[in-house]
This record gives sequence, structure tokens and C-alpha cells, in this order.
Amino acid sequence: MLSVDESRQELASFFRRQAVADLQALFRVLKTEVRMSVFRRLSAVGYFSSCTHSGRYYTLMDIPQFDDDGLWYCQGVGFSRHGSLKSTVAHMVAESDAGRTHFELHARLQVRVHNTLLALVRGQQIGRELFEGDYLYVSADAERAGKQLASRGRQREGLTAAPLPPPLVIEVLLELVQGAKALPAPELVVTRLSARGLTLTLEQIEAVFAKYGVKKTAPSRSRRSRR
Repeated sequence: MLSVDESRQELASFFRRQAVADLQALFRVLKTEVRMSVFRRLSAVGYFSSCTHSGRYYTLMDIPQFDDDGLWYCQGVGFSRHGSLKSTVAHMVAESDAGRTHFELHARLQVRVHNTLLALVRGQQIGRELFEGDYLYVSADAERAGKQLASRGRQREGLTAAPLPPPLVIEVLLELVQGAKALPAPELVVTRLSARGLTLTLEQIEAVFAKYGVKKTAPSRSRRSRR
């Protein structure tokens, strides 16, 4: 096992080269196979565990460049300023202006969150409301949750009423072209665009399909089935 000073230097050098590592790589860097020794050395310099991949990856505190949601991705691994996936989902739901659906959280975090949401609801850390046949996850505070629901309603009305401007129609059609070999369902187009920061409703996507004569390759699931 390297000394404290040697460990600090080796960790800094190693993470400058590749930014993200699992436990096996850290065993080799620190010349030990004792988990607690690795975490003592990491704690001495400050580190984050990944919020994806069941927390199996690590990076140093000064490496991530977090976005507005406190997220940072490297080599397909996600890290959060808020710590674990559970803490991250709780924060994103509580701080959102209009709540979050499972669909939105999955697209944003790039990982399944169904079980995480269920645990948070059961632990009364967030709330859950039925909104137009789909579950909307909201703050555990009743007053805050009411404001989120009202905001979601206003958002929904605006998106449903307004026809898509040409640039967004192009974005929808580009998604179809890119998936030409296996034409994506409208729900998948919603997810892909949401991940790119473009918030559209299923109805708007289906309207583009209808206008341009695009045939869906699979039947759309009802909103009630999407969790």
C-alpha cells in the first residue's frame, strides 16, 4: 500500500489521464486489494461515486464539470453533484417547476429510475400524482406540489395548443431519418428529443407523423401504461 502522500500523487496523476475508474483500477494504482484502504485514500482527496452503474465508478472532486441539473457524464458513466441516484432523483423532482415524469427522468439520467421513484414515494421523500393518465412526481410538500401541478397544466396547455414551429418539425423528421431502418415510435422520438433539451408532447409528435404520412411501426402505448 502506498503512503498517504504517494497515494495522493498517484491518484491525481491517474485521474488526469482517464477521469473515471472502477475499484479494480484503483486497487492497481494504490497497490492494495483492501477496499477500506482505497476509500480512505479517496476520502483524503475528495471523490464522487457514480449515480449510474450502481455507484461502481469513481472520480475526484475537482474533475466533474456539472451542468444545470448537477449532472456530468464521462465515458458513459454519470455523476451527480447531489450524490447517489436516489438523492439526485429526489432533488430533481423537488426542485423542478412542473414536476417530473418517469419518462423525463429516464431520458435525462440515462438510467432506469422506476424502483428509485417507488422507494422515494414510499419513503415520503417525494409525492406522486396522476396527471392526464400518467404519473407525475412532485415535491413531498403539499403546497409546492400544488404549484408544480398547476405549472404542468399550463405547460401542457401551451404545448398542446401551439403548432410546432418549422425548426422543431425538422428535429422530429431528423429523428425519423436517423432511425429509418427501424422507424421509431412517437414515444421514442419524445424521449430522444427530451434528452436533447427539446420538450414536446406525444400529440405534437403524432401530428407531425400524420401531416407527413409517416406510418407508425408499433402501436403507441396509452399514457396510463407509461410509468
